[in-house]
Amino acid sequence: MLADIAVCAPLRPTLVVRDATDDDLSAITAIYAHHVLHGTASFELAPPSAADMQARRLDIAQQGLPYLAAVIDEVVVGFAYATRYRPRPAYRHTVEDSIYVAPGQAGKGIGGHLLRTVIERCTAGGWRQMLAVVGDSANAGSLAVHARCGFVPVGTLRSVGFKHGEWRDTILMQRSLGDGDRAPPV
Repeated sequence: MLADIAVCAPLRPTLVVRDATDDDLSAITAIYAHHVLHGTASFELAPPSAADMQARRLDIAQQGLPYLAAVIDEVVVGFAYATRYRPRPAYRHTVEDSIYVAPGQAGKGIGGHLLRTVIERCTAGGWRQMLAVVGDSANAGSLAVHARCGFVPVGTLRSVGFKHGEWRDTILMQRSLGDGDRAPPV
């Protein structure tokens, strides 16, 4: 009887989070374009080209920062990366994360897997603080996934972006990585 039940149970697709490759860029570009055109997570107004996305990925990788793809059954369903927070040397121990999930894939844990992996990679790389600059204070999904991963709100920038005919806030969230500010950087 148990064997019959196992046969009837649906197979759950396996989510794999890995380094993004050139082969992933078409899907990554499409996912990002959707968010640029229809969402408020990004304050870009026109989607970047595939060549622009490739240049961004290579720049991030050359800095030793993670640029990841989430894949289910060989289909890219999301991507995430970290960038340096600001270029001035005093900020060199702080990074900012970005996460985008494909349309129709929200609420399935993909963003959380991506964010946890970015956090792990940045911690292993020696960075000490991670910031999330969440576009639009109504972005409940992003605020929730960051809170579940240990980020706390540290500020709101009111009406700093104008997109889709409305003023948009950004919410700043932060979490420590590794020793955080409890010890000087190495």
